[in-house]
Amino acid sequence: MSEKIVQTAGRESLGQFAPMFAHLNDDVLFGEVWNEDVLSVKTKCIITVVSLMASGITDSSLTYHLQNAKNHGVTREEIAAIITHATMYVGWPKGWAVFRLAKEVWNEEIAETSEKDRYQNTIFFPIGKPNDGFAQYFIGQSYLAPVSTEQVPVFNVTFEPGCRNNWHIHHAKSGGGQMLICVGGRGYYQEWGKEAVEMTPGSVVNIPAEVKHWHGAAPDSWFSHLAVEVPGEESSNEWCEPVSEEEYGKLK
Repeated sequence: MSEKIVQTAGRESLGQFAPMFAHLNDDVLFGEVWNEDVLSVKTKCIITVVSLMASGITDSSLTYHLQNAKNHGVTREEIAAIITHATMYVGWPKGWAVFRLAKEVWNEEIAETSEKDRYQNTIFFPIGKPNDGFAQYFIGQSYLAPVSTEQVPVFNVTFEPGCRNNWHIHHAKSGGGQMLICVGGRGYYQEWGKEAVEMTPGSVVNIPAEVKHWHGAAPDSWFSHLAVEVPGEESSNEWCEPVSEEEYGKLK
């Protein structure tokens, strides 16, 4: 027979303020449900960790239940597999948050993630590799990840804070142009002679051929957009001068 679980935290913390809640916590939840014999305590620990993870709870209560899981036989390899499996259903940022707590409980160091890694965890599309082929036409660091190279070319372009491309024009005898779909962060699109337009996730900009423009990140935010190349006849790109610091400095 397994060791009986006894809990007194409810009465110690809320016994005078909320005696009914304390009773339900100590006597019903832990006294009865946690001591019910159909499921092993180890299994209940796993269910509880996943339930808290799915709810986005990553405070001391999750740390307690991770420690409880370890105390009842959940190994490092098992908790890693459990969190990975649950992440597929409840979300990547939650997985990262729980892994950080689990590494502490299982007494292992975790390397600090970079600002780029943290941003990657907030968007669906990959950031990709440094956009070295077009670096001469950008101020700051940008990245490029192909999403589709067949039928209609689509690329995810990511800009570090403050990064933007030069003024440029998509030429075409007919058709042509480009569509931008923001998928992360915050940035701007501006046509020559017009005010800049802020772009946030879900924003869509349609750029006809022969329109001089630029786009890039806000000064304080990463920014990613899908660049959809609109088919056209005799298409080409003309890169022009950089966006001036004075003009860019007006943006928030």
